[in-house]
Amino acid sequence: MKYFLSFISAVVIVLILVFCGNIGGTQEEYFRIHIRANSNSSADQNVKYIVKDAVVDFLIPILSEAETKEEAENLMNEQLENIEAVANDVLKQNGFSYKSKAYISFEEFPTREYDDLVLEEGFYDALILALGTGKGDNWWCVVYPPFCFLESKNSQNYVYISKIWEIINNIIN
Repeated sequence: MKYFLSFISAVVIVLILVFCGNIGGTQEEYFRIHIRANSNSSADQNVKYIVKDAVVDFLIPILSEAETKEEAENLMNEQLENIEAVANDVLKQNGFSYKSKAYISFEEFPTREYDDLVLEEGFYDALILALGTGKGDNWWCVVYPPFCFLESKNSQNYVYISKIWEIINNIIN
């Protein structure tokens, strides 16, 4: 009975964290991805989103197995050349002559809010994917913990990707 109550308590805590959107982490526990456009021209901003879709589609199966920030970072680090290749293919297919550069960096970012998630101003580890000069506006997401909202290609709905939610569903089912 004691173990059952401990298990139920743990599940309730996880559910509260999942449904309240409060990850409760510190800057050191987050790993971000930033795709920086070449410029703020309409063409560069549009291709940034096409690159984003291709790179995210490429990374989802790879990152779905990451259970720690370090694992996510290592997986991303191993895929830098492949990430660049995916981005460069999209750029070439869309008539752009510049290339991309992918790298891991510890950079200062301003406070960002996305629905219920607020990342305070500070330094974060991140995968940076610079398209061309990388001087344009960026698209960003949190890769770890897996709190990445992805717009589906056929709707305006968002899908919550969460290893925690997958584990809870496996326990329940």
